[in-house]
Amino acid sequence: MLRRLLLPVLLAATLLGVLAAPTSAGRVIRVGALFPLNGPQSTLAQQEYQGVEIARDMVNMDGGVGGVKVQLDSRELDDPSAATAAVQSLRGDGVPVVIGTYSSALSVPASAAASAAGITYWEAGAVADRVTGRALPDVFRVGASGANLGANSATFTATVLAPRLGLTPRGTRVSVVLENDDYGHSVADNAVSSARSQGLNVVSYTTYNAHLPNWPAVLSAVQAARPNVLILASYITDGVSFRRAMLAAHLHVGALIGSTMAECGPDFGLELGSDAIGVFASDRPTQGFNPEVLTSAARATYERFSRAWQQVTGGPPTEEGLAGFTAAWSLFHDVLPRAGALTAASIASTARSLDMPSGSLPNGAGLQFSTDPAMLGQNTRAAAVIWQWQAVRHSVTVWPPVDATGTPQLIPLPA
Repeated sequence: MLRRLLLPVLLAATLLGVLAAPTSAGRVIRVGALFPLNGPQSTLAQQEYQGVEIARDMVNMDGGVGGVKVQLDSRELDDPSAATAAVQSLRGDGVPVVIGTYSSALSVPASAAASAAGITYWEAGAVADRVTGRALPDVFRVGASGANLGANSATFTATVLAPRLGLTPRGTRVSVVLENDDYGHSVADNAVSSARSQGLNVVSYTTYNAHLPNWPAVLSAVQAARPNVLILASYITDGVSFRRAMLAAHLHVGALIGSTMAECGPDFGLELGSDAIGVFASDRPTQGFNPEVLTSAARATYERFSRAWQQVTGGPPTEEGLAGFTAAWSLFHDVLPRAGALTAASIASTARSLDMPSGSLPNGAGLQFSTDPAMLGQNTRAAAVIWQWQAVRHSVTVWPPVDATGTPQLIPLPA
């Protein structure tokens, strides 16, 4: 009996002793953070990092991890070639786990460097499949992958858009346009494979360079293919310029589905105004999804986050903010308290043991990491949705039905 009574106390004491590091302010759990907080990617990266900070603050307000507060040890990372040095700097600080990096171009080298350094890597936002496609046992991603977003675009086309356009799947012509990098291929290649598996007719596949896009050539290829639906995997600036070039060329399609780096971002609606109306986006959840998908605990957490975000920014949570918060919350709230020691091996083992149903996390996701080497560490219960710009600067989640707060409109896409 005495042994049973003492065991929880001893385990808690062991956890605190291993997790905590002494500082001038007391004992803390130090977690590394790598984000491009300056430069061209900083606007959305700062939102993601702000979500991470709010998760830290909320966990600390709740007493921290076993009574020990979480502290972020941050490094600026805006150049892929600097990833190894940034990780080594954190390793020198004794950091066993790193959260980052918003961008797929940064996440791929940063996660590889962290794995090589014996540090657990926890991705908060990047979607390129290669992040969790290299069988690295201590690399994890909580959010959706490019495969999720591409497959959803195809499924939405086959089950929702085709019938609304008066077409069968086989009679629906689909063109795919993508930025020629890891991110673009992750979304687009999975859109193509999923489209074909569902009987859709993929009639063209066109790549471009986001830094120097040749829109006349791209649009000529699309026009020659005569698609009913166009799936676009782009970044922010090129996504906006593609839509403008598309309108200027009088290219009309029944529907345009973008992906989580452009059409989903607020800048797309801000810059295009009425020209964004009708465009769909395959994305991770943002504010406005159906809260009924959440468990009572997850809904309370989301509401706390939403209030904190409102206090800091003056507006509703953004998609990047919610992604950063959800990833960090799952690490700080669900993984670290269960880890027996703050080592890469213990954190990774604990993460792999989690089995949380959909709706358990504040963005509607669950948590169960794949053990398949082809997608090792990818959350198989990540949340992904389709939403649509339905008025100037106003978007609505329209699919899947369980997440939806509205219905698809403006099909076909207004000319």
